Amino acid sequence: MKFKTSFITLIGLCSVACDDTTDTIGIFTDSDNINASASVYEASTHSLLADSVLSNSNSSYLGRMTDPETNMQIKAEFLAQFGTLENYEFPAYDLMVKNEQGEIEADSIEIRLYYEKYYGDENNPMKVDVYELDTANVVREDTTYYSNADFSRYINRHATGPITRKVFTTKDFTLSDDYLESSSYTPNIRIMLPKEYGTFIIKKYYENKGFFKNSYNFIRHVCPGFYFKLTDGDGTMVKMRVGAMNLYFRYKDAEKDTVYVGMSRFAATPEVLQNTYVENDDLAELVENDTQCTYLKTPAGVFTEITLPVNEIYQGHLNDSISQAQFSLYRYNATNQESAFEVPQTLLLVRKQDMYTFFEEGKVPDEKTSYVTSFNSSYNTYTFSNISNLVSYCKRERNEESAKAGITPEAWEQQHQDWNKVVLIPVETNQDNNNNIVSVTHDMGLGSAKLVGGATDKLKIQVIYSTFN
Repeated sequence: MKFKTSFITLIGLCSVACDDTTDTIGIFTDSDNINASASVYEASTHSLLADSVLSNSNSSYLGRMTDPETNMQIKAEFLAQFGTLENYEFPAYDLMVKNEQGEIEADSIEIRLYYEKYYGDENNPMKVDVYELDTANVVREDTTYYSNADFSRYINRHATGPITRKVFTTKDFTLSDDYLESSSYTPNIRIMLPKEYGTFIIKKYYENKGFFKNSYNFIRHVCPGFYFKLTDGDGTMVKMRVGAMNLYFRYKDAEKDTVYVGMSRFAATPEVLQNTYVENDDLAELVENDTQCTYLKTPAGVFTEITLPVNEIYQGHLNDSISQAQFSLYRYNATNQESAFEVPQTLLLVRKQDMYTFFEEGKVPDEKTSYVTSFNSSYNTYTFSNISNLVSYCKRERNEESAKAGITPEAWEQQHQDWNKVVLIPVETNQDNNNNIVSVTHDMGLGSAKLVGGATDKLKIQVIYSTFN
């Protein structure tokens, strides 16, 4: 629906001398006469259920929380591979300290899960079972995994159970408060593995040093990684950024008169795979029943879909250029600020037909068919300042593709009902030193925003046209 129209005439924006040079290219002269008009159109919005999202990310999540807004539970588990430095070497075999049977033996082995933040109660006990994965069925780098994937099929098929169990709190009560508050401490969850597993890793090195040539070989012949499965607890969720598997052993110097403690570290970093499994209570009821607004819920929850009024925007303006198309989404304040999940800070606007391939193909916003914006806490809004390129692209695609198919644009629309639909998706972005976005991944944190929209409140899109006379 067209809401209102106003007209402005821009004449003689600037005067310059005319000659045979190209100095005035791109500059309005006193002979230019530009008519600009502005209109407001209504767009419909509704919540869109996302049963899963691409789970390859730089962060992993572990825990269970109850959404205070919907009283629905969210559980997150993850798997992680651990890589090795290229051509890693242990000390020479004869320098390694042996046990009484004359065999190499590890002192201990542990996993440290370093987390950058947690949600909920730091004193809340959570229980996790750790399963070794299978070298004969590894998680592949060239495969797309979504957050509802059955990662249990990658668990070592010969294992009779978890390799270890751990009850943890985000606050480590085995350490002093002074140390926990010191700059030398990095928050982490420490999980001890059986010493025999460390011994197994060392022996694999002396069996074939090529297994430690690179992470690819290490994962397929030595340690394929672990699945961290939550088995008990509620009220805490941890966001892990990096993990480390530390293997301790003893060795002698060349003279064999001094014994040293050595440590080998194998890291779970973005260079190897980390995948989070997310389990939500059924969100379909929320999407179907609460139609007086729209939602954004992460992880793997709910997006907001917008139907752009492309045909209405162009009606009566076929010869005009769209200079700007802008809209803002307003967020309702949470009813309980203390227990509310965080507001998603960054939104991706992408065509509905591209909402999966955008992430699978590692795309970044092009300001043509995809855009990003940030939450404005001062105004409680998400604003997309100019999607005019997208509106023009949709219209041009409609006309060109219908002509190729030899059918009317209206018939083409019926065959491609998502042609003018876009989806708002909470994301995380990474920038280079020049602040250019170099990667976009799904926001896998606990986030929620209730937006004005739905069946009763239409989204207002402000459009400015330009006509050169």
